[in-house]
Amino acid sequence: MSTMSDSLVLARRNLIRMRRIPEVVLFGLIQPIMFVVLFTYVFGGSIQVGGSLSQQTYREFLMAGIFAQTVTFATAGAGAGIADDMHKGLVDRFRSLPMARGAVLTGRTLADLVQTALTMVVLALVALLIGWRAHENIGKVLAAFALLLLLGYAFSWIGALIGLSVRTPEAATSGGLIWLFPLTFISNAFVDSNKLPTVFRHIAEWNPFSTTVQAARELFGNLPPGFRTPDAWPMQHPVLASVLWSLLILVVFRTLAVRKYRSAAA
Repeated sequence: MSTMSDSLVLARRNLIRMRRIPEVVLFGLIQPIMFVVLFTYVFGGSIQVGGSLSQQTYREFLMAGIFAQTVTFATAGAGAGIADDMHKGLVDRFRSLPMARGAVLTGRTLADLVQTALTMVVLALVALLIGWRAHENIGKVLAAFALLLLLGYAFSWIGALIGLSVRTPEAATSGGLIWLFPLTFISNAFVDSNKLPTVFRHIAEWNPFSTTVQAARELFGNLPPGFRTPDAWPMQHPVLASVLWSLLILVVFRTLAVRKYRSAAA
């Protein structure tokens, strides 16, 4: 309870900081909106999914991928924020206070989760304006967003580890993005993974990012008519696989990040 209380105090501190620097939230919104417009109106009529070239079909297929990309790209912000605190000596000040060691990282990741959730709300409204629709009940829709946020929270601990492992916020931003591009593009986010070359197809089918995208599509009711679900186990059981992947990433990287924090702050 003491650790949770300390974590909530630090989460509040980071949320106040975000409120005083609104451009951080604004810039975080611009990128996913640009991806929605780019893929929907520039590539939408030329990418075939489920045997159809319909823009509406591709728009509904696309949005789960954009949602997942948005929550995972928040990793770079988490890493940069922690690296900035390390660089400015704030972590040393926190060490002098009677608080749980893991609270600094937990507070940061919780604040990032709140920011990501707000970004998702705005992005969902934009998606509705351009014609995206969910075709399942509200319970399944909320479950899809919960899976997306769980993946984003798990990935924020990867960002925390990166932020603790580099010397500057700039390096944390670069290090937080460079591995995300192949992860998100070698996936089923923007194209049908069945159409990828064999090696990339197998990578995409076992990619935790792809698993969450597939789960969100099923829960949103956005699988296009005639779409053939890959035979790989994560694609056949995407909801369960998504939860397992996210929990595994969360446990492993939280443990590594807290251990790195203790040694870095020693």
